Amino acid sequence: MDGMSIAEIEARVREVHPVVRAIREQVGRLLVGQRAMVDRLLVGLLTDGHVLLEGVPGLAKTLTVRALASAMDLRFRRIQFTPDLLPADIIGTQVYNPRDASFATHRGPVFAHIVLADEINRAPAKVQSALLEAMQERQVTIGDETHRLPSPFLVLATQNPIEQEGTYPLPEAQADRFMLKVRVGYPTKEEERAILDRAAGPPPAVEPVAGPEDLARCKEALALVRMEGVVADYIVEIVRATRDPSRHAGDLARMVEFGASPRATIALAAGARAMAFLEGRGFVTPDDVKAIGPDVLRHRVLLTYEAEAEGVTVDDVVRRIFEQVRTP
Repeated sequence: MDGMSIAEIEARVREVHPVVRAIREQVGRLLVGQRAMVDRLLVGLLTDGHVLLEGVPGLAKTLTVRALASAMDLRFRRIQFTPDLLPADIIGTQVYNPRDASFATHRGPVFAHIVLADEINRAPAKVQSALLEAMQERQVTIGDETHRLPSPFLVLATQNPIEQEGTYPLPEAQADRFMLKVRVGYPTKEEERAILDRAAGPPPAVEPVAGPEDLARCKEALALVRMEGVVADYIVEIVRATRDPSRHAGDLARMVEFGASPRATIALAAGARAMAFLEGRGFVTPDDVKAIGPDVLRHRVLLTYEAEAEGVTVDDVVRRIFEQVRTP
């Protein structure tokens, strides 16, 4: 990597970029708008980072995940999280066979390339935590046996931000395992009109245009994308500012209870590289960091009660931090 010029790196990126375009086109056949959400899911796939999608029902979150899995010909499983769900319903269990007095391992739906944890906050913490080992180690322990998960492996979870009755907020340790928390918004007026037109006919089929081998080639090119020292320093300064915001904006000190961990630093660098790759560039700019920054930080910065009482949101704090930290 050190011996390659930017032009050589971008040539490698251009070689595999048709894969990204083909995936976007196939998902776009089924989905209207939501380009930012699709790109964030691609960032997760390219960087092996799990993604939490937050939005009101009806914004095509599940449809998008299913379309992405179809376009990449990846094994897809959907788990509907409910209050009566058990950890064994996710990872699997050992089943006793009385005929020969033996136990057989029954694998749960987590054994897939893309796992959709639908409405993850509807299940209690013990069920949510069943995903911890799978998300962090890419493996699952059932009884006394450890089983590797397929590669690639990605958890995409959804949650409803407005209906809190009967829900269980994600524990901080669980939320931190998600590389990105993406807020999914409403479509524009033009997009909603196009949605109405499409709803009148049968949904178009999504054809597989890529596979695990293509994804591996994209990851190899992504690893070459260059990040200069000044951009790396900028990332570190942003994350450190979430822990001690008084250095840049004194009034934010009373708003932040806990800042982001070093895992956020790693995720911010990986996400910025992926954003540059999706744009077909061989180098990272501060704008890439700013583009992916809110999605990396919004679930890792915990606010004080005072901030919540004043109606200050995490996005407000993160935006202020980006405004106050000097851009290189």
